[in-house]
Formats: sequence, C-alpha cells, structure tokens
Amino acid sequence: MNFIIPAKRRFWLAPILAMSLSIASCGGSNTVSTESGKSVSLTGAGASFPAPLYQRWFSEYNKENPNVQVTYQSVGSGAGVEQFTQQTVDFGASDVAMKDEEITKVDRGVVLLPMTAGSIVLAYNLPGVDELKLSREVYVDILLGKINKWNDPAIAKINPGVQLPDREITVVHRSDGSGTTGVFTQHLSAISPEWEQKVGSGKTVEWPTGVGAKGNEGVTAQIQQTEGSIGYIEYGYAKQQNIPVASLENQAGEYVAPSSESASNALSAVTLPENLRAFVTDPEGADSYPIVSYTWILAYENYDNPDKLDAFKNVVNWSLTDGQAYAEELGYIPLPDNVVEKVQDKLATIQAQ
Repeated sequence: MNFIIPAKRRFWLAPILAMSLSIASCGGSNTVSTESGKSVSLTGAGASFPAPLYQRWFSEYNKENPNVQVTYQSVGSGAGVEQFTQQTVDFGASDVAMKDEEITKVDRGVVLLPMTAGSIVLAYNLPGVDELKLSREVYVDILLGKINKWNDPAIAKINPGVQLPDREITVVHRSDGSGTTGVFTQHLSAISPEWEQKVGSGKTVEWPTGVGAKGNEGVTAQIQQTEGSIGYIEYGYAKQQNIPVASLENQAGEYVAPSSESASNALSAVTLPENLRAFVTDPEGADSYPIVSYTWILAYENYDNPDKLDAFKNVVNWSLTDGQAYAEELGYIPLPDNVVEKVQDKLATIQAQ
C-alpha cells in the first residue's frame, strides 16, 4: 500500500476548542449541488480525533455552495456512536470501527467510511526538555502509575544528557467515552500483558493514575496548563499547539517520532477488508510509528430523505478527494488512492428508502 502525501498548501491553524460547526457544502471539481437544489441541513456528532480536519474540510466546502448546512459536534466517539445508534444525527464519527453487536442495534443498517488516519502521541509539558524517548516498558509503567517521577532511573537511562527534573508525573487521560482511548488501550494491551490484565482496552477504562479531561481538546488544554504532565492526544492537536511529543519505541526496538511518513509506514501493510474495518495495534517495521489508526464516518445504509442523501454523498466525496490535500498540514495521513476508491465504492451502496 503506497501512501501518497500531497504537497502542503498554505498553513492554517484549526481552532480546536470550538468544534460545533455550521457550514455549507461545496461544488468544486468532485462535487455537485443537490439534485433538487433545495437547502438541506445535515447533523453529525462523534470523534474529536479528526475534528480539526473535519472543520477544515467543512470550512472549505462552505466557500463553494451554501445550500447545504452541516453541523458537526466533537463529543467523542462513544457519544457519537450512541447518537448515531439512536438516529438523532444524520451521521456519526468514531476512531474505533463499530463492532458487529453495535451494528445490529441500527435497524437502518450501517456503512463504515474511513476518512483519514492519524497517530496517537504522548504529549508532555516539561520546560527545558525538547526531546524525550520512551521505551514500551517505560510508557506503560508511567500510565500504570509505577513510574511517577520524571527523573526516574528508567527514564534517565534511555535519555542520556537530558536534564530530567525531580518532578511528579501527572498523567492526563480522557474522561469521556473515546475512540482515541479505544485505539490507545488496544495498543497498550497488545504490548503489555500486565496492562491487558489490570486495565484492558475500550472506549472507557479505569485509569490507574492521573486526571481526566473531555475530548482531545480538553486533554490538550490540560497538558498545556499542567507542568510535569503527559497525556495521549491525536498528533494534529500537538502539532497545531506546538506541544512536545515523545519518540516511542516500536516493535522493532527503534525510537520513532510521529510524522506523516512514520504513520504511513505503519499503515502500509494494512489491507482494508470488504467492511472497511482495520485495526493496527502494534505495527511491524523499523520505521513505523507504533500507535496509528483510521477514523471512520458512520453512515446509514438507507436514508428516507433523498435530498439529504444527495448532500451527504457530495460532502463525503469531496472530503475523500479534494479534501485529502489538507490532511498532512494538520497532522493527519491522506488516504491512498486505492483506499479512496474502496470508500467511494462503499459510499455508492448507500440508498434512499
């Protein structure tokens, strides 16, 4: 699988603290207006992981064709799946693809559409420490509460020459149901039998230590406000806010910093199945960043309003094509052409009732 990274366009800093969006759909080379030409409103809710990119997409879409109004709320994957299941939104969003038992609860059927991919990073607030390496054993032990000082010998050993302070470590984690948490804890369970036994994986877990915050936005803000803190967030949030992130030891024993290239390396061996669900818990490869994930829009198989369906397909198709050009500058991984084609084929199966 070859990931094609488009050239960067002008830099744009996505606001990440306000994710309720009212935007307009666009025309452009890959999009047309609704067949009826009517004004249409779409509502979506879910993952905060892709929210900065979704905001950028919808903002750009807004500039072309104001006849379709879309509102997306960054409420977390757990709440997004719940609202989608209850059919109170036109689409949901989640960083963890819905499970079979969740899908069976939706009588209109479910179509999972991967829209982009990204890395989950360990961002930290440690003045004077611009670079930090964390081994698999060390970052698991920090999150288990077994290592609670920054100058612990286990951290110092793998960071020679770095002046680590005699300061307590404050772990910041999600307090809401989160696909980011789901992906992150799947990885921790894959690399640590102790984590799997004591904590496990899921959109919500009982954290052994630390303080909670809501959304990637909330965890980002908490890290910025708390010296000595470390927490897991989507790479784009750290990149936009210029927060230092640790280089993590991967399966090959190499310390790798997050980047579009290292994340693409991690996903390069993944083949999406027919249902477009793929999980990468501990990628192989010396150059692979160890914690990556696709993120999905959740759509219904059937829509009772043909105008809404038409508008939804146009929005998604534009995001899969023109919209991918905005991914890298915001810290996400553009989808390769062969994945885009698979998603477009799946999108085409959605019908009006």
